[in-house]
Amino acid sequence: MRGERAMFAVAISARRAYASAFVRPEPRMSPHIALLRAVNVGGRKVLKDDLLGLATDLGFDDAKTLLASGNLVLWGEAGEGLEARLEDGLERRMGLRTDFMVRTAAELQAVIAANPFREQAATRPNHLLVSFLKTPIDGDTVEVLRAAIKGREEIHAEGRALYIDFKDGIGDSTLDRDWKKTKREPLGTMRNWNTVLKLADMVAA
Repeated sequence: MRGERAMFAVAISARRAYASAFVRPEPRMSPHIALLRAVNVGGRKVLKDDLLGLATDLGFDDAKTLLASGNLVLWGEAGEGLEARLEDGLERRMGLRTDFMVRTAAELQAVIAANPFREQAATRPNHLLVSFLKTPIDGDTVEVLRAAIKGREEIHAEGRALYIDFKDGIGDSTLDRDWKKTKREPLGTMRNWNTVLKLADMVAA
């Protein structure tokens, strides 16, 4: 009798193990990409652990960072006013006030789909940048910025994204200085095309 019970217990255990192999893991909640502006330059350092700690402070237990340019991906219920909560939270944690630009995975995919510089994205993605803007940019401002360009840079605006093709590279460009003189430079944070695609891969995983 004991032998039969033992065999029965083993059979039940094996069946449960077999069934558990086909149980799908809980899907991750919707991701949000939080892009930090003007950090890790000029002494404004925000490290990976700072960003992950900020995520925890705001109730996001599932978070990852990318590179050292202020890229944070959060999985969870975002709720209202995530940008403001991140900005306030960073100030509480580090005494640093700066801006976050938040996008959903769908919004990031829309930025990729709307890219007008397809050839540049394929051949020199490190010279193609996207400025993720706080608010949509209007046509008049785009024309003011375009008129202020002194080099061979080309720009295209789409909602809250401003695409910039640095034909001759970024290092010697005077674009940022020239735009500041217009007093119309939009509030945003730039990422090159390689980083944009890496972020898209992270939220698609």
